[in-house]
Amino acid sequence: MRFGTVASALVLAAFLAAAQDTPLPDLFADVIDVRVVNVEVVVTDRKGNRIRGLQASDFELQVDGSPTPIEYFTEIDDGRARTSVDDGVGNVPSLAPDEPVGTNYLVFIDELSAIRRDRDRVLNGLEQDLALLSPVDRVAIVAFDGYNLARLTDWTSSRHEIEDAFQQARERKGLGLMRMTGLGDRTEQTRRAVLAATATVRSFAGAPGRKAMLLLADGWRGSVDSFGRSTLASPASLYTSTWDVVRPLVDAANLVGYTLYPVDLPGLRFSVDLGLSRDNDFATSHYPRSHPLYYPHRNPFYVGDDLVDSWLSNPYPLFPSASYQWSRQAALQHLAGETGGLAMINAQRDEALAIAADDTRSYYWLGFEPPRDENDVLHDIDVRVVGRRGLRVRARESYMDMSKSTEVTMLVEGSLLFGGSPGTDSLDVRFGTPERSGFRKIAVPMEVTIPLDDLTLLPMGGQWMNELEFRVTVINERGDRSEIPVRRIPILGPAAPLPGQTFIYDTGIVIRKREHRYVAAIYDPLSGAILSSSGTVGSR
Repeated sequence: MRFGTVASALVLAAFLAAAQDTPLPDLFADVIDVRVVNVEVVVTDRKGNRIRGLQASDFELQVDGSPTPIEYFTEIDDGRARTSVDDGVGNVPSLAPDEPVGTNYLVFIDELSAIRRDRDRVLNGLEQDLALLSPVDRVAIVAFDGYNLARLTDWTSSRHEIEDAFQQARERKGLGLMRMTGLGDRTEQTRRAVLAATATVRSFAGAPGRKAMLLLADGWRGSVDSFGRSTLASPASLYTSTWDVVRPLVDAANLVGYTLYPVDLPGLRFSVDLGLSRDNDFATSHYPRSHPLYYPHRNPFYVGDDLVDSWLSNPYPLFPSASYQWSRQAALQHLAGETGGLAMINAQRDEALAIAADDTRSYYWLGFEPPRDENDVLHDIDVRVVGRRGLRVRARESYMDMSKSTEVTMLVEGSLLFGGSPGTDSLDVRFGTPERSGFRKIAVPMEVTIPLDDLTLLPMGGQWMNELEFRVTVINERGDRSEIPVRRIPILGPAAPLPGQTFIYDTGIVIRKREHRYVAAIYDPLSGAILSSSGTVGSR
């Protein structure tokens, strides 16, 4: 009995990069099965003082506007778990009552946007604040140079190891000056950094306890014109564009329980005194919580209601440099607001770890089990304190009911940056003789041998069958990667496959005339298995 061969014309107009020298730990061998959505909630009064001693019955949780039962609840008070007294609501399973609760601080350094001077200043501040961490806290540090991700240290509580990693980080290049000269598309550079941060969040998702990412970047924004102003028409359009660019990181962070603490590396860059205000009333009545202006006390351009109204309608005549500054920080504010964190901008960059450590020391940990349709639909989360006026709540604001197909695509994207392959490295990929395909491009035949022993086939209608998903992606030495089209491969046979039997899939890629790196993956939706291969193709 022989299983047939399927041929297709898969053409990727993309270019590949060399393998990574320092890969991070292997990506997940399977997609993430998130059954419980964790919501870490900070409750304060109008003066910013933490409110302690609340119980699950004091909170109302709504998903898409509908009341949703809180199934797990624990208060974390000064780094220790407290027992809930509400009947019918269990404590968070991973937290032991009256025991210390550690926080995992994942430091992500976007070197592509960073100027070395600014980056090192922030790194020095982080290192100085290590003494503020508790013995059960851990730190991991990752750097992204626009092409590769480098693990400077895995999770560790050793101050010596963390300090060594910070020293390694200071010895690495900062590529921000090159970016400021106008080389490369800034929106694309931001997308690339977002992809790298997303892959990092997924790869470090298994850490127990609270998870926080300190995201060190020189603003993530669209292009700017020759006068240093955002080319987007207004803050409103900038906000929309920002959401589109950073959404993958927001969704991944909320999916696996990370709170984002973005750190704006350069700080304040203009001298106009904008009269920082700490009154939230105007902003909270005009904007949703996810809007960067919802927290004006964290926004350096809040100078009063009338001026903000004028600036939103026509920002550039007011403060051209201010609108540029706001455009740099809008994405960072948005990342923090959507995941329940805080954006460290201006002077706060010098005490970023201290602020994050204080913010993760006391909070409420809520959990609920949502229905899973796996349809890539975004669901809104709203947490409120009932019966007590004047209190303010900060928490993650959404979760995505992510499909397995989307998660596999994210795994493949991450593998391209981290090195290695997602899932089981059991695909046999062979490339044929290249042929010319336009100016400086070649078409390379690609034969993928799929071991049926690693897949599941079901008898249906007298045939043994499955429909697999095939993905292949490539990246060039500049960090530009191809899209990841999903091709469905039907497999049919008159009987169950014999041990050792394989299925051949013929396709092809179009690349530049040089050596490139590829990642190919087969996903079996019946068993959840991922078979993959990675390597190089082409010549130097």
